[in-house]
Amino acid sequence: MAVLDSSASTGSSAPQRGISKEERKVIFASSLGTVFEWYDFYLYGSLAAIIAKHFFAGVNETTAFIFALLAFAAGFAVRPFGAIVFGRLGDMIGRKYTFLITIVIMGLSTAVVGMLPSYAAIGVAAPVILITLRLLQGLALGGEYGGAATYVAEHAPKGRRGFFTAWIQTTATLGLFLSLLVILACRTAMGTEAFEAWGWRIPFLLSILLLAISVYIRMQLNESPVFMKMKAEGKASKAPLTESFARWDNLKVVIMSLLGGTAGQAVVWYTGQFYALFFLLQMLKIDPQTANLLIAGSLIIGTPFFILFGSLSDRIGRKPIIMAGCILAALTYFPIFKGLTEYGNPDVFVAQEQNPVVVVADPGQCAFQFDPVGKARFTSSCDIAKSLLAKRAIPYENQAAEPGSVAQVRIGERVLQSFDGSSLAAADFKAQSDAFTATLGTALKEAGYPEKADPAKIHYPMVLLLLSILVLYVTMVYGPIAAWLVELFPARIRYTSMSLPYHIGNGWFGGFLPTVAFAMVAATGDIYYGLWYPIVIAVMTAVLGIFFLPETKDRDIA
Repeated sequence: MAVLDSSASTGSSAPQRGISKEERKVIFASSLGTVFEWYDFYLYGSLAAIIAKHFFAGVNETTAFIFALLAFAAGFAVRPFGAIVFGRLGDMIGRKYTFLITIVIMGLSTAVVGMLPSYAAIGVAAPVILITLRLLQGLALGGEYGGAATYVAEHAPKGRRGFFTAWIQTTATLGLFLSLLVILACRTAMGTEAFEAWGWRIPFLLSILLLAISVYIRMQLNESPVFMKMKAEGKASKAPLTESFARWDNLKVVIMSLLGGTAGQAVVWYTGQFYALFFLLQMLKIDPQTANLLIAGSLIIGTPFFILFGSLSDRIGRKPIIMAGCILAALTYFPIFKGLTEYGNPDVFVAQEQNPVVVVADPGQCAFQFDPVGKARFTSSCDIAKSLLAKRAIPYENQAAEPGSVAQVRIGERVLQSFDGSSLAAADFKAQSDAFTATLGTALKEAGYPEKADPAKIHYPMVLLLLSILVLYVTMVYGPIAAWLVELFPARIRYTSMSLPYHIGNGWFGGFLPTVAFAMVAATGDIYYGLWYPIVIAVMTAVLGIFFLPETKDRDIA
């Protein structure tokens, strides 16, 4: 028996019936508004590389991209705080009005990003304002999901909660898909140069229209029947934060639902959708339009499985499906991403096998090339070599050399000597750097390493298949999670209690995944090394979830 299984089951699920007109309205309105909110949130992630050029132009290229990812992650960092603020409001004043507030904050914050002057126009104020807007988006999303999931679940008939809430679970993927679709349409219509110069703002400005539609639709909804009944009987919580987090009986469920549920779900979700996109763009150098189309195709193929696994969880339970998704992901991530390299950029794959790159250097001269203020100079022979390889996204291994020795780059059998620029004047440093860059570029080209993926050599069906498998794992862990979280907590503190572990899991464990994984790759030169982060978290969740969390599909949530 699971350690936390303290709530009694109410027996087997009731026979299924059709969906009423009112229930369709609830699902449609809640899901559509949440799709638009995820669209707003994920626009930034989809355009991270372009945003890095406009708002973090004062630092080197690698640092700028890491900064752009950190700004993306900033929105995730504050999601738990939004969960606390808006979860408390949702448990006290109602589900409907709370997620009306959140969508207004989200929509306005996104629209302002589209109007924000760049670094070239207003200097450091640009990234500061951008990060502030990301924080507002994160706060809004922290309150949105718990409200929508709770609202739909409390309208669902007995034995259908997995199916009903699975529609909410599609919204994150559909929001990402919508953002990719709008970006592709704008890029295609105006051309890459114009889009990267100013056209990227258009998808953000469209949020004003989506906000108006969302608010209008949600104004038509009635409050949750469970909340109305609880309010009428005087059973609503007057201190949901205290009841949720200051009482051990509930707090232990919060902690275990995080570590044994949402943490693993989050890393599988973000690996399967966002890190996969970053991998195609940054590591494999696939054209952005092609990469976005491939991700969009995998989302189209995979999205129906949210509903399938949500419905299946009403029959066999939430826990088995979620845990299976975590385990499968952990076991197969390395072969899947190596397959993406083999079929997405076969020239790199072959070159890695035939002419592996090794940086032979004194470890004491090798710095982690992240420069927050744009003032550091990476002038050691090791840093110069690694910086050039990182810009080309060339995978390499590290080998320790004698202390004080000048770094070498071995490309197959060929050995190139780097240079120590620490004592050189600026002009001399530039001259030697240009010469070494040219020599290294020639050697890499002769060894078969391309500057970009060759579109004619991409095996599109296999790449799409592998991406679709990643999305399938996402649907397994994400489809049933909303129903599971709703059922774990009592109605009077449900909005607050379920929102916090969900948003710590997805905001911190998941939201920081692209940044952490990219930094791990930059530090080691191994393009697959970042996968250890989601694998370790997924395994932890599978172990804790299996042994310490209960099955909840037959619980009475009223």
